[in-house]
Amino acid sequence: MKLSFRVNGQPVSVEVAPLARLLDILRERLRLTGTKEGCGEGECGACTVLLDGEPVCSCLVPACQLEGCRVTTIEGLSGAEGEPDPLQRAFADSGAVQCGFCTPGMILAARALLDRRPHPSEQEIRHGLAGNLCRCTGYTKIFEAVRRTAGGGR
Repeated sequence: MKLSFRVNGQPVSVEVAPLARLLDILRERLRLTGTKEGCGEGECGACTVLLDGEPVCSCLVPACQLEGCRVTTIEGLSGAEGEPDPLQRAFADSGAVQCGFCTPGMILAARALLDRRPHPSEQEIRHGLAGNLCRCTGYTKIFEAVRRTAGGGR
């Protein structure tokens, strides 16, 4: 099937099998490798992207659902001049990255949260990131990075 949708603000047209995964389209067809595959079952959040502004596990989204949609990957968060999103900067400044494997999914889940709720409570931050697993940082610095960004906008 032929699909037309937007990725990081750019129109994309691809021909794929109807049940091809969004994750594979991004990584293999569009060469956007910032999105990582962790479990392949929607349990870890490593492959989180924004689909029409909502965080989704791209390993679970079939191509047949993409027509006309807007997809944002970690590559699409930087500004017009290539400057990092405030969340990306806060993650680096807070030491919220170690191996970095979960970082793209964490940042996109946090971006969706802050877009919906610019001043989230600690509980809202924890809930907003609940579907994203990190095996390195212990989450404290990740939550700190989101708190640092809250209210700062984009």
